[in-house]
Amino acid sequence: MSLLLKDRIYTMESPTAKRGVYPLHGYKLGLYRLPIKLDDPLEMKSIAEGLKKTFVMDIFADRVYATYNWTEENMPDPEAKGYQKVNLSITVEIVTGEVVDIIYQIFPIEKFGDPPWVKDYRKKADHFAKMVIDTILRNTILADKMLEYIIKTEKLDQDAALNKLEDLTPLAKIVHDAKPKPKAEATQAAPQLAAEGEAPTGPKTGPIDVEYKSHMPPSEPYRVASNSNVIKTWGRRGTDNARMGVWGEFVAVDYDICVADGACIDACPVGVYEWMAAPGNMASEKKPLMAREPDCIFCLACEGVCPPQAIKIFQRKS
Repeated sequence: MSLLLKDRIYTMESPTAKRGVYPLHGYKLGLYRLPIKLDDPLEMKSIAEGLKKTFVMDIFADRVYATYNWTEENMPDPEAKGYQKVNLSITVEIVTGEVVDIIYQIFPIEKFGDPPWVKDYRKKADHFAKMVIDTILRNTILADKMLEYIIKTEKLDQDAALNKLEDLTPLAKIVHDAKPKPKAEATQAAPQLAAEGEAPTGPKTGPIDVEYKSHMPPSEPYRVASNSNVIKTWGRRGTDNARMGVWGEFVAVDYDICVADGACIDACPVGVYEWMAAPGNMASEKKPLMAREPDCIFCLACEGVCPPQAIKIFQRKS
């Protein structure tokens, strides 16, 4: 291995690390891939609520963020001449889904105002990121999922599995009451479907309701003219496009949110989408039809670029 390569790539010393740490646009990024499932919004909320007194927590779409802040000083006496301090931080990102990816980036120190006197910044940031990850895996609902996985795959009893988890998370802080039971939100009406005979007054706002299959009634499927694929629909009313609902079982688009900017068509590497006319729809009079839905490779590119967040991609179960 060349010295240049050795300087730019290093590996996390943890049994939970599956891919090591790689350079990303000049930064260093750590990725832990965990073989557990996390896709319930209430469980995501439980993680954020359980650790909000320990870290700065945030949730956006399918991700949970935990930020640890610390302060560096160039000398211990704040009253001394030349005293400086800088507030630093490291953010850990939990990407939810069929597997859980835990990611962090170590940005250059210049991001914080270029304080050249800070010692061992990268080493400290890496250590704090791993501490955050270990704390999450030891204290939150992810601990239960990890224990369940260890018991099942390694045929261990509960105590042995707990010891294994403790060995995997040596930097964990113990946070009491960090596993609140998920509480269902107050019952809300299903997303606005026009009543029979009621005309919609305007396009819906995003994001797409990821529970549309239970909130909306199944409706008339659509057969693609170009290839005879059948697209399932939910909440579609009639054929006048006034209320189109959600189309697609795995590549799902809420057409009453979609504004047809075309970013999804440009982003899809396998050409799932093609334009379809939708005259009469309040949001837009053309739509990106998931004409080749079975070709989706679950890259999430279209979901990420959709401005009104009208798209949700689901991984098909084999």
